[in-house]
Amino acid sequence: MVASDSKKIWIIAVVLILLMAILAWRSWQGPVVSTYIVKQQPLVQTVVASGRLENVSRTEIGSEISGIVLERRVQEGDQIQVGDLLLVIQSDDLKAQVREAENAIQELRRIRYPQAQVELQSAEFQLQQASREAKRRQNTEPGVLSLEEKEQAVEAERLARNNLAAARLKAQSLAPGQVEERTLIERLNALKAQLAKSEVRAQVAGTILTREVEAGDVVQPGKTLFTLAVDGPTQILVPLDEQNLPFLALGQQAQIIADAYPERPFPAQLSFIAPSIDPQRGTVDVKLSVNPVPDFLRQDMTVSVNIETARRDHALVINNDALFDIKGNKANVWVVRDHKLYRQNVEFGLKSATQVEILKGLKEGDQVLQDPAQGKLEQRVRIE
Repeated sequence: MVASDSKKIWIIAVVLILLMAILAWRSWQGPVVSTYIVKQQPLVQTVVASGRLENVSRTEIGSEISGIVLERRVQEGDQIQVGDLLLVIQSDDLKAQVREAENAIQELRRIRYPQAQVELQSAEFQLQQASREAKRRQNTEPGVLSLEEKEQAVEAERLARNNLAAARLKAQSLAPGQVEERTLIERLNALKAQLAKSEVRAQVAGTILTREVEAGDVVQPGKTLFTLAVDGPTQILVPLDEQNLPFLALGQQAQIIADAYPERPFPAQLSFIAPSIDPQRGTVDVKLSVNPVPDFLRQDMTVSVNIETARRDHALVINNDALFDIKGNKANVWVVRDHKLYRQNVEFGLKSATQVEILKGLKEGDQVLQDPAQGKLEQRVRIE
């Protein structure tokens, strides 16, 4: 019985010794850590930001006359072309004035001018009669007519001559293409132009963004009725941190993702870099041109922008989160050599959203600690 108990104690002691040895071995090996392997691969450096879709230009549409709106023909989102009717304003008074002016022209041509010609002919005949009478009286034998009767004949001839001159001037002014007709036509054209303003039409093609009017509203000159996004190049406005300026250049390609349609990315090109910095936000405005324009885009839509600023077909790459103590393009990493951690200075180049190009300090196949906070100098570690 005693021998059996001794054997059990011996076995337990051996197991404990083995467990202690294993624990000691594990402790000597160090903790298990995760690492990145430095490898060579293509790397694209991008600048990532949010932007807003905009057309190159907008215009506000209003009325040039006052009046009550009878009809509104368009609403937000409608595509319109040059000449499309947008709004109709009450114009009964103007229509009556146009009819009056047209009637005046017809009256001139059909009545007043023919009457003037008749009056001219009558004046010519009266002058002929007055001239013959004056000549007859002047040639009468002395003593037959008094001096007063002869003077009356001369005065009658003078009045007939004046009447003829007046009739001739009147006929000339009422003749086609002369002063009276031109004046009436100009007035008619002015009234027609004013009447045309009762129909508000599109002067440019584009998309209705906003409307500020309904049927029955009273409109005044100067009031904005519609806001129109003029057809033309579509742009994306992006405020970028000014620290990105050294990486930007006109013509750089970008990939755009609309927040509303994340599954439908589309290309764009950097076309404008603002010459000044916004001092309040510390940003620089850039614009990207979109061509062709996807049909799902809408004015002021929010988009995510990835601008490709540089590319390497072959680069030594690790993940960004392995870097610490970053100063400019220099930093430190914990590199694993012979199962120990060593602090390594590195110099880096291109940097994407998740990875960085290593220029100096590491070689392909090196393993660096994923989480720099776990690192201690010459600490033994086991790689996961």
